[in-house]
Amino acid sequence: MALELVGNVAATIGGLVAGAMNFLTDLFLTKPLKATLQYLEEAELKTLQGDVKTFKAETLWEKSGAVIMAVRRPG
Repeated sequence: MALELVGNVAATIGGLVAGAMNFLTDLFLTKPLKATLQYLEEAELKTLQGDVKTFKAETLWEKSGAVIMAVRRPG
């Protein structure tokens, strides 16, 4: 019973420390910038299958109205 109480207290303290550290580091991070339509239009895309082709993203929605989702990988 006492060991269970010690475990719960340790878990609670660990959670509070982790939450405080997360909050403090978030204060120093820059906010992400939203991609503008011009930036997305100028992005170069490459095909993944078949012949490797490179083209501008705007060609996808010029004729067909495709929806594009941009995801930035960290690093």
